[in-house]
Amino acid sequence: MDSSAQIVRATEARTFMEGVELCREYFRTPKMWLGTSTLLPGQRGAIDNGHAVSQEVFYCCKGHILLFDEKQYYELFEGDALFIPEGLPHTLINVGEETAVLVWAGAPGE
Repeated sequence: MDSSAQIVRATEARTFMEGVELCREYFRTPKMWLGTSTLLPGQRGAIDNGHAVSQEVFYCCKGHILLFDEKQYYELFEGDALFIPEGLPHTLINVGEETAVLVWAGAPGE
């Protein structure tokens, strides 16, 4: 088992799309995951069905986002964070006038 710290550059992260949402996953281990989402103004990401046994946190680095959990909207501005419990479906909507960037992390890993 490697016990040293690891750096993952943006160019090395696993990049994928969830609808129009650009995602970069930097780390995924059996214990946690971490990545980012980028949305242009007006864009709405695909619905994430939630994680059956994992909790997730979103942190808004830049922009103005609504996170919708199929029942309620949560408004996030730069510097805000939101906790998502196990199994809660959610989607991100950029309602601002600039590109939005969010960091997401979850545990335990799935």
